[in-house]
Amino acid sequence: MHSFCHMGGPEGVKLCAGLAQLKQEHGPLRVQMEQLLATAEAIGQGADDRNWREPLAELREKVESFVSVLDPHSEREEGVLFPMMAEYIGRTTGPIAVMEYEHEQAKARLSMFLEKAAQLPEKVDTDQALTLAGAVIEAHHILDEHFMKEENVLFPMAERLLSDEEKEELFVRINE
Repeated sequence: MHSFCHMGGPEGVKLCAGLAQLKQEHGPLRVQMEQLLATAEAIGQGADDRNWREPLAELREKVESFVSVLDPHSEREEGVLFPMMAEYIGRTTGPIAVMEYEHEQAKARLSMFLEKAAQLPEKVDTDQALTLAGAVIEAHHILDEHFMKEENVLFPMAERLLSDEEKEELFVRINE
């Protein structure tokens, strides 16, 4: 049985092990995101006639490393948590639809960057570099806001909605 008397914000909501783990995974992802942002923002600064191929190659390595950690995290949310919550709040509109849309938007920008960065010409001009770096910056902003929504709205909501059995199942399944 669920108590809906605490539908307010996340203050004082203690998360079960599975939700706490998903929230904790945001920490290392945020560290990498800040590095991506700094590297992306540095592109385009300085000499206009510079070849931006090397800085973009460096950013590409960081994005690949980030995506290798982000993807499994997203899959745990999309494959386990979101369907469990959808049983209570639906999936086509509302928080789950928003979360899935934000995942898609961030991934689309990172994929586009990686695809284009893998096929760089010998000489990359500032405009090309700024366009590519811009996709990474946009992905950062989407994910930064997205993590905040999960931590302040979605995870506390899941803590209230899911039964003790479901919380145990969540923990087991995200660690398989």
